[in-house]
Amino acid sequence: MPSSSVSNASISSTQVSAAGYRAPARILVVDDEQSITDLVSMALRYEGMEVEVAHLGRQALEAVTSFRPHLVVLDVMLPDLSGFDVLQRMNRDGIGGRLPVLFLTARDTLDDKLRGFTLGGDDYMTKPFSVEELVVRVRAILRRAHGSAEDGQLQAGDLQLDEESHEVFRGPTPIELTPTEFKLLHYLLLNTGRVVSKSQILDRVWNYDFDGNANVVEIYISYLRKKIDSLGPPLIHTVRGVGYTIRRPPDQR
Repeated sequence: MPSSSVSNASISSTQVSAAGYRAPARILVVDDEQSITDLVSMALRYEGMEVEVAHLGRQALEAVTSFRPHLVVLDVMLPDLSGFDVLQRMNRDGIGGRLPVLFLTARDTLDDKLRGFTLGGDDYMTKPFSVEELVVRVRAILRRAHGSAEDGQLQAGDLQLDEESHEVFRGPTPIELTPTEFKLLHYLLLNTGRVVSKSQILDRVWNYDFDGNANVVEIYISYLRKKIDSLGPPLIHTVRGVGYTIRRPPDQR
């Protein structure tokens, strides 16, 4: 468990997604405290996002270019460059384009907050902080910056899932799914183009304390295939020895 600089840090069981993304959102977490980067990374990865960590300002600038994140969670007090300096250099050198930044810092004065927003920060959170609130704010920024016109929808090819109404369509055809099938499809769509293992699926869809038969993943994948892939080109693929993935048909990529 991280140090006392973090409060109310239990991870919410509420499933939060980076809605609007057709592949997992990439988040760069920058903080010199490993306990903070470990906690934030774990929370965001649990929500289906890809995370890279940097502990120095210069590392963060390099990671923006190599990792190409959709959002940066940025501490202000870093050993080399301040978070403010990092954002200024990003703006000056055009690194990352207009990349959303959420400041996460112990610097809590009004002047610090005003400076963060003046430099172009999208949000400003102070430590100690709630992980649940951080995830919600990350989600909100991603929706504003990158979200689709139809908020809450995930899509791969002609397959669409609506998170709010719990409706699924393949083209114009509605697909009836059980709650578990819906949850599994939601997780696969969040990771479109990325292979997820059986253990990852079990952890996310059936929760960490699942102690049943691991073949349940294969069974439910077969259920989804019968309902989804029977309506068009196959979308759900098996990568032998690795796991499962959703891939858009070549003519729809």
